[in-house]
Formats: sequence, structure tokens, C-alpha cells
Amino acid sequence: MNRAALVFRARLVRQTGAMRIYLPATAAHLRAAALGSSTGPLLAHAAPPALARALPEEDEEGLEVSASLCAADASLVLLAEPEAEGLADRRVAADVDGEHVRELAVEGDVLPGTVEIAADIPWDDVAALLVDEAEAEADVRSARLGDEDAFERAAEADLLWYDVTEREALAESLGV
Repeated sequence: MNRAALVFRARLVRQTGAMRIYLPATAAHLRAAALGSSTGPLLAHAAPPALARALPEEDEEGLEVSASLCAADASLVLLAEPEAEGLADRRVAADVDGEHVRELAVEGDVLPGTVEIAADIPWDDVAALLVDEAEAEADVRSARLGDEDAFERAAEADLLWYDVTEREALAESLGV
């Protein structure tokens, strides 16, 4: 089956001492030596008990999907930053095995399931990359410019699943 035809589906992964986290990113991050930030801790999304309490009707898979979509939305926020000018109009999220994360308290703009990562994430800890389909580019581009309706349409778009070994080819296809 063609990988472009594979729509992202949340995977259930259980690891002692670790949780599945979804880190917002952009196409530029695909060329970085590691996923990280020189400006401080990274914010990501996961499915800890706080998210389960906020979405009691969701099962584990639904919580994972919710966390990944929150990361995709946060990717769009990254794309709206001036330094993202010229990057592909596609949201990116990294599906990461996270061990050293701290769940943030839900307050202000902090959503349930938001976690803080204190260290860079090596590519060996990334399980997969989740990226918008090309058809979502127009909505992502408009959402980057502040169009709320486009943001809502982008939030409904499916993400494609890529194995982390496809990172270089994906970066090239996204023009970075």
C-alpha cells in the first residue's frame, strides 16, 4: 500500500516509566540533529490522567488521537511565527517515546495533556512523524495568517503517518 494512502491511526504503546507524547514541529525540524529548543523546555501533548478526566467518553486510542491533534494544532502556531516564513504549509508532529516529561497544570492557555520536556529528543526516540496531506496546505496557509475558519478546517484534516526512517525524504519533499 502506498504510504501516502495511509492515514494516521493512533497506536497504543505501553512502556514502563514512559508515555507516548506528540511534539509539535515544522518541516525545518526534520533537518535538525535532534528535536529540541535552545530557548527552554519543549511543550508537547500526551494522554495522561488529566486528559482522560477532560474527555471521559474517550478510550485510550481516542485520547492518543486527541493528543496528536493538539500537537498538530500547536504546529500551526509554530508556523505562524515570523521565523517560519517560507516553510511548507503542512503541520508536523513527532510521535515520541517520552520518559522525562512533566505534566503541566491546566490553567490559562494550557490544555489538559500538555507536558513539558526538559531535554532534546534524539531521532532514535522518535517512533513516527505525522504530517498533513498536501490537500490541507491551503487551509494551513490561511490559518497561519489568522483565518479562524481555515484553522478549524485544518484541525479536521487527517495526518499521514511516516516512519522516522523517511525523515530525510520527507524533509526534501517539503522543500527543506
